[in-house]
Amino acid sequence: MNEPLKSRREREKQARYDAILDAAELVFSEKGYDRTSMDDIARTASLSRALLYVYFKDKAAIQRGIMLRAGQDLVTRFERAMQATDTGLGKIRAMGEAYYRFFVEAPDYFTALTKASTAIADAEEDQAREMLCSKNELMVLMEAAIHLGLEDGTISRDRIQSPAQTALYLRGALHGVIMLCQAESTQAQEFPSEALIRHTMDMLTRSISSQPVH
Repeated sequence: MNEPLKSRREREKQARYDAILDAAELVFSEKGYDRTSMDDIARTASLSRALLYVYFKDKAAIQRGIMLRAGQDLVTRFERAMQATDTGLGKIRAMGEAYYRFFVEAPDYFTALTKASTAIADAEEDQAREMLCSKNELMVLMEAAIHLGLEDGTISRDRIQSPAQTALYLRGALHGVIMLCQAESTQAQEFPSEALIRHTMDMLTRSISSQPVH
């Protein structure tokens, strides 16, 4: 009797947690983070203000919850990308494509995730641990693809000193170009954003490929 009751309560708690994040995503998108109040979120989630504070101590904690969602969305995209091809180099390329699609298809999540590293410092222990785990999952997937590429010969052993270092370099370089496109709206300039990002992915892939660069 107690176990089904506990399970039902846990499901109800999770449903409220999700409803709060759903509401916050909606209101943040409509009004912006700074102009949104806890009352706005409670009202949109159809919850009392008091109940809202049972789940989240403040608006920043809710935003970190959204960052967790964003991180898990990206992890899922990377996992699908890993399954889309067999070679290590192919998997790296597929994850680059997935990261770009994440930027295009989930811009609010992309923006949230760019702020996650600094937000961790203010998070409570459990939430900070979850955020770090999500970040680490991404790196583990990239490093696994690089290790596979070294084993199957598609990634150059001469060019890789450390899979972890290379994963950071690849993600950081692609992220930097995406942020540049976002900031400068290169669609209206000489090089459209998508073309520049795909060129970047080509260059990054070639930089670690075992094949000669022409």
